[in-house]
Amino acid sequence: MQERIVELLSKTIPDDGRHIWGLADLSGLLHERFKGYGYGICIGKRLDDSVIDSLIKGTNMEYYRLYKDTNAYLSGLVTDLAAKINELGIRSLSITPTSNQLYRSPEYARTLRHYFSHKMVGTRAGLGWIGKCDLFISVKFGARLRLASVLVDHPLKPLQPPIDKSRCGKCNVCVEACPAGAANGKLWNTKVDRDEFYDAFRCRDKAKEVSLAATGQNDDEICGICISVCPVGRK
Repeated sequence: MQERIVELLSKTIPDDGRHIWGLADLSGLLHERFKGYGYGICIGKRLDDSVIDSLIKGTNMEYYRLYKDTNAYLSGLVTDLAAKINELGIRSLSITPTSNQLYRSPEYARTLRHYFSHKMVGTRAGLGWIGKCDLFISVKFGARLRLASVLVDHPLKPLQPPIDKSRCGKCNVCVEACPAGAANGKLWNTKVDRDEFYDAFRCRDKAKEVSLAATGQNDDEICGICISVCPVGRK
């Protein structure tokens, strides 16, 4: 059955050099509300370099539109994939790029945590690691991408080894560039909690300020500076 799923993914996800995908064993890692879904598919879509390169001083309308359009595109892609996987007789669930309130922890206001993490699926699929500013850093595209996922109830064997620790090394470019001072430079690994190296509240508050000033929109908190300056994936 895995061969059929891989064939389906190969046919459905464009082979254009701007997409990545991988399979993940999520046994024991998902919240109880996803009971029965022990495996996942992570899909990444590269963001346009010209737009990302323009974010050295923070977000702009181009990035705001790119962010929205890419989220919409990935949402459609994983919804389509989940439907096709269901047709194979395998129960599946699509998770869109930006988790809605359905997947927010009851303590979200206090913790800024969700029930689900695309980044976790990405690391288990061997596609990348977590950077010092809590970005997903893909091996191929660096931070210049958006992620979405599909959960399935059928065993999947990862196509490459999971990544358990950061590969950022001594690089502190994003830490020094962050206008919120949200990161302290500590390296991530699977035993390090997010709050040990990154202040999500500082990031959220500054991103909201920057985003509102640049776009006039208050429905998202997006900044983009750390994505732009990360040397991984830059051309």
